[in-house]
Amino acid sequence: MQETLATSTLSAPSRSSISTQERFFTAGQTSSTGPQPSRPSIIPPPSKSKGWNSGTKVRRMRRIIAEDPEWSLAIVPLLTELCIQHIVKNFQNNPILKQLLPEHQQKVLSHLSPELPLAVTANLIDDESYWRRCCMQRWPVCHVARHGGSWKRLFFERHLETLIKHFIPGTTDPAMLLDLLPLCRSYVRRLCVDQLLPPVQLPAPPRPGELSDSGSEGETEEPATDHYQLRDLVAGLSHLEELDLVYGVKDCGMNFEGNLFLFTYRDCHSLAATIKACHTLKIFRLTRSKVDDDKARILIRSLLDHPALEELDLSHNLIADRGARAAAKLLSHSHLRVLNLANNQVRAPGAQSLAHALAHNTNLISLNLRLNCIEDEGGQALAHALQTNKCLTTLHLGGNELSEPTATLLSQVLSVNTTLTSINLSCNHIGLDGGKQLLEGMSDNKTLLEFDLRLSDVAQESEYLIGQALCANREAARQRTLNPGHFMSPIVAKGPENPAR
Repeated sequence: MQETLATSTLSAPSRSSISTQERFFTAGQTSSTGPQPSRPSIIPPPSKSKGWNSGTKVRRMRRIIAEDPEWSLAIVPLLTELCIQHIVKNFQNNPILKQLLPEHQQKVLSHLSPELPLAVTANLIDDESYWRRCCMQRWPVCHVARHGGSWKRLFFERHLETLIKHFIPGTTDPAMLLDLLPLCRSYVRRLCVDQLLPPVQLPAPPRPGELSDSGSEGETEEPATDHYQLRDLVAGLSHLEELDLVYGVKDCGMNFEGNLFLFTYRDCHSLAATIKACHTLKIFRLTRSKVDDDKARILIRSLLDHPALEELDLSHNLIADRGARAAAKLLSHSHLRVLNLANNQVRAPGAQSLAHALAHNTNLISLNLRLNCIEDEGGQALAHALQTNKCLTTLHLGGNELSEPTATLLSQVLSVNTTLTSINLSCNHIGLDGGKQLLEGMSDNKTLLEFDLRLSDVAQESEYLIGQALCANREAARQRTLNPGHFMSPIVAKGPENPAR
């Protein structure tokens, strides 16, 4: 009977919570001592097992640890996922996108590399998130608001600007830029190029007999310094609206030479033809390029009767009175709204020409003549023009050697002009009496919102009272914006519910 019990215990299946080794131990103990009174069975603590069943516990505690952290026991990916991975991997050779469902297109675009050739992605991908990744990879700082809020436009405009800024005439192949036109012409509306490189020419070694007796060179031709001609490129940009150029070299360091900052006559004539043919151009800026009177006249002549130009910026150049007269003529033959001639060499005759055109102009809203030298003769001419002008809102005359006579006439302008909202007379010599006269003119003015009189020798009390008048004007303007109906004239506001008293 005892042997039978032991045999049945050994042959029982291992589905009980007690291990096979524990059952064998209990059965053996029963067969050797005979029947024992019933008492709770005591399971001994785990110990190192020796015998035929020691591998059972080892197998129970074994765990699989994969060397690849991404490895898992998940099932095989869906066929859709495998297809998307294949499309992404072979997108450059087989760009399949439009044929996919919208949700599959988004998955493909989210995994595409930003380094794909533009010939593949330019006219195929419109997704803004993809172009945002392309921009952030190339440029750490991106102001998408300056590019119409479009990341794709930002990418192509900055990409084209970079190529132009590093173009070396005579060395770089122009086809590199022209081949890009079919890819970017629909997206480029603004070009801001703050560097144009001249050609690189090494000086030829002098031949024997070409030096004069004093050791200086004889009649040697200066190397050509003409820059890249933009005509073919701009002609291919059918939506270009803003062009901002600087003919100079940035960060030249110890390699500084005068010919790195030359705006040649050939450059001028080519640029004039370029902007004349670009009928979509609204803003043209050419700054820090040593543009003198003759070159300014060439450029402005090409802009006469331009159908779309609204802003012209020729600041920080060498333009004097003849160039200012050409700009005055442009005011009468265009729809120009902003003219900037700051930091040039305009004097009283040039300012008088501009004043004559301003008196009859109905389009210009901003005129910037700061850092010139028009003096009181030019300042008084402009003040007389503002008594009849009904469109100019911003006038900047800072740093022009103005004094009390100009302030006297401007005080009369303030009492009658209802369009000016900003005047800058900083860094002049207005004086104490001139400040009092301007304060008297401000007492009758309700439209001026900004009046800069810093470093103009105006008394502190006058400047403070003028500031208080400006605050009152700004508050009134704010109230008019918030409650336009409250400021209607009494005649218009009359009605059955508001009878006249």
